[in-house]
Amino acid sequence: MSTGEMMRHRFSVEQYHRMIDAGIFAPEDRLELIHGELVTMSPINRRHAACCGRISYLLERLGRRAMKRIQDPITLADSEPQPDVAIVRWRDDFYLAGHPTPPDIYWVIEVADTTVTYDRDVKVPLYIQAGIPEVWLVNLDADCLEVYRQEEQKILRRGQTITPLHFPELAFSVDELLG
Repeated sequence: MSTGEMMRHRFSVEQYHRMIDAGIFAPEDRLELIHGELVTMSPINRRHAACCGRISYLLERLGRRAMKRIQDPITLADSEPQPDVAIVRWRDDFYLAGHPTPPDIYWVIEVADTTVTYDRDVKVPLYIQAGIPEVWLVNLDADCLEVYRQEEQKILRRGQTITPLHFPELAFSVDELLG
């Protein structure tokens, strides 16, 4: 290794789980496994928390057709991110047997203010490449909703509405998502 190079160690999802089970990380550490690397998550400010709460409330419309998971892990090939919201298939065990994987996930929502660039450049491609059909990025700073689907990207502004791919009977206005 030459001077100035940093050595990195990558972890598998299984190694990450063993470290969690062994108590190596404290709950306040707020970590995600992204492409095999441990990443510290940003603290959640009031604006971000309020938006997540509002989205959680709006998703009550799903009833038992799907589950909403708020800032809980999902398992991808070499990553275990904790999206702000994941809308997943209903399971009576509430995923006790294992976190949702791409076949379980209808769509994910990331809320971003201080992390917009990271969410757009790292997390959105991670989700799309894993086969998650739909990702919403609620961009609080730009006051818009960025929508990413397998073959489509679009930006929606206040006054516009969106229907999720898997639940076309539900319509959400950008205004109600942004608050």
